[in-house]
Amino acid sequence: MLRTAIAVRHVHFEDMGSFEAVLSGAGYKLHYHDPGKADFATIDPAEPDLLVFLGGPVGVYETDAYPFLAEERALIRRRLDAGRPILGICLGAQQIAAALGAEVAPMGHKEIGFSNLTLTDAGRVGPLRHLEGVPVLHWHGDAFETPREADNLATTPLCATQGFALGRNVLALQFHPEADACSGLENWLVGHASELAHAGIDPRTIRDEARRHGSALRNAARAMFSDWLKDIDL
Repeated sequence: MLRTAIAVRHVHFEDMGSFEAVLSGAGYKLHYHDPGKADFATIDPAEPDLLVFLGGPVGVYETDAYPFLAEERALIRRRLDAGRPILGICLGAQQIAAALGAEVAPMGHKEIGFSNLTLTDAGRVGPLRHLEGVPVLHWHGDAFETPREADNLATTPLCATQGFALGRNVLALQFHPEADACSGLENWLVGHASELAHAGIDPRTIRDEARRHGSALRNAARAMFSDWLKDIDL
């Protein structure tokens, strides 16, 4: 039986990456929704089997400058109310947290590059266990509080809230397991060149780290995502 997945993509190069193969193998047809090109009203919040909200270089609190953020959160709230599977990554995770009433705010510093997660007890017994000991890609300057009823899944020294789960159908990840680092992340490095320069980060460092860790991250992240897909309640 063919299933449907819709991924809301805020910038073109931050797509489903290495997760696309997992979706295809699990029988999902993936469609992208690009804010500004299509209205959020075209998405039935209860219809797709999976709804994903990806990363982007804006903050959830910037609704005056980027009104689509409020529309997106309204869609997320309707999806949550429907109890249907939802995945958020980076900005998408922050949007889910905000829709659940949690605060999202600047950290005062950037977390960009590869480093290990420290899994919580809840993280170790769930799909994120596949990522233990594997450096993952971080690329953010904002952070969310863990929503009241959710389980915090992982931390890093620079960010205490790296992911949360709410039941079986809600997963929000601050880091980027979907990014296919085996290519060196060239699209990311070019697309975020100004941010890297402002943060004083040499793109050659991230490129080298991506080549060192890309294969292990892709394998572990795909195993994590596959496990989560198998456990969601459709």
